[in-house]
Amino acid sequence: MIEAGLDILTLAEVASYLRVTKRTLYRLAQEGTLPAFKLGGTWRFRRDELNQWITENIGKQRIGDP
Repeated sequence: MIEAGLDILTLAEVASYLRVTKRTLYRLAQEGTLPAFKLGGTWRFRRDELNQWITENIGKQRIGDP
């Protein structure tokens, strides 16, 4: 049984959700900037951790800032 809030998302699902390219997501995951883990050699994301990361990082960096 899967607990509520522990949904696991693929790279493609998160790219669509965040409206970024898979390449950008791959880089962020590899750098450790975005909470992710590898399962069978592919990146996976926990929905609750991703939403928490979004909440914590809103406004920290404006688009176009390095």
